Amino acid sequence: MAENRHQQALDISAPPLQHGGDSGVFDDDGRPKRTGSVWTASAHIITAVIGSGVLSLAWAVAQLGWVAGPAMMVMFSAVTYFTSTFLAAGYRTGDPVNGKRNYTYVDAVRNNLGEFKMKFCGVVQYVNLFGVSIGYTIAASISMMAIKRSNCFHKSGGKNPCHMNSNPYMISFGVVEILLSQIPEFDQLWWLSTVAAVMSFTYSTIGLVLGVMQVAENRKFKGNLTGADPGTVEKVWNSFQALGDIAFAYSFSNVLIEIQDTIKTPPSEIKTMKKASRMSIAVTTTFYLLCGCMGYAAFGDSAPSNLLTGFGFYNPYWLIDIANLAIVVHLIGAYQVMSQPIFSFIEKFVSNRFPDSQFVNKDVKIPILGFRSLKLKLFRMVWRAIFVIITTLISMLVPFFNDVTGLLGAIGFWPLTVYFPVEMYIAQKKIPKWSPRWIALQILSMTCVVISIAAAAGSVAGIIHDVKSVKPFHTSY
Repeated sequence: MAENRHQQALDISAPPLQHGGDSGVFDDDGRPKRTGSVWTASAHIITAVIGSGVLSLAWAVAQLGWVAGPAMMVMFSAVTYFTSTFLAAGYRTGDPVNGKRNYTYVDAVRNNLGEFKMKFCGVVQYVNLFGVSIGYTIAASISMMAIKRSNCFHKSGGKNPCHMNSNPYMISFGVVEILLSQIPEFDQLWWLSTVAAVMSFTYSTIGLVLGVMQVAENRKFKGNLTGADPGTVEKVWNSFQALGDIAFAYSFSNVLIEIQDTIKTPPSEIKTMKKASRMSIAVTTTFYLLCGCMGYAAFGDSAPSNLLTGFGFYNPYWLIDIANLAIVVHLIGAYQVMSQPIFSFIEKFVSNRFPDSQFVNKDVKIPILGFRSLKLKLFRMVWRAIFVIITTLISMLVPFFNDVTGLLGAIGFWPLTVYFPVEMYIAQKKIPKWSPRWIALQILSMTCVVISIAAAAGSVAGIIHDVKSVKPFHTSY
């Protein structure tokens, strides 16, 4: 019986298990009772959303100017919330309260839009999550090096330029992620997401405070209505890349269904998820506007691609060190939030493919002095370690923080944040083709695909430019 329950839990298409009097222990699908709430869901969202992308917003505003910069941030937040409500409604197929659960984004697409679109969604989602893991590794290494260089600079009294190679820092980050990747399921990450969310507020607040201090020192607000003007062609590419950076900063649709699957009932999961999305997006938008606009006011058209690097190694250098440390801790958690859907997909696929393999399915007990034995699966240990090693190696090959974040935002924004949620909403509500509502939704989708294409083009141009000056595995700062 226990073995059968395990196999059905792994099969995402298996019918719900019946437990009779165990309803207080199991949910309606036979899985252990979910315990997530508005607060844990909000922590997961904030961990996924307020990532390293917030640090590039001052640069993004500098490319777009005082008018278009804040307007684009508000627009992206509105679109993200609007479509997140559509996506949350896709968690259950049929009845929104008692319908069949969709445990992952691709499950929701399969049951609402069919197998072909499900495959397309899976490719886009997992490639995007894989890329985000690379982006977070790059960002974490930059912050770790910033701490080291700051202390080196002050110890030498400014005489030592303190150049260093990024590889050891990426490897260190990878080692930590290999260990944390052994956390089995998404719902067991709540404590890590909570710590990461606190860290994101910490470094965002420090960046904001430093921006205010810089403006006070300048005694004026820098910048202009139309943004930096490095030349017509470069202006266009930079503006496109800025849109990608903003899109990346709002990216959490690729893990929304997985977050929703951790929420307890009652109330219904969709109500809780809508409330968590509304709360989280309101908070993040406020932070984004403050950090992006204050960073632009402090540095004007010369705003750096990473806000914290703009303050150099000068006093209060210890405050910048704290901010960079907070970034590293946050990214450690964010990496796990973004990687779990990939981990889960591969492990379920392999388990269903080789149901009798002990290497894949058997728990190995590892005794820990003073604690309960830790249960691990050999396949999970090996596969997750390989995943982290691959993302680390690629990060060492393409360490371009700003360009990578822009490209990831561009690739994932339209299909994951707009297209699939809109199409699922149309299918669920049976909205007639060419009706006013259908036309409005298609206009929204087409507008966003144009923005995504433009942002991707700008980011690719930036990466091509950067590749010319970098040798693989020999990047130094």
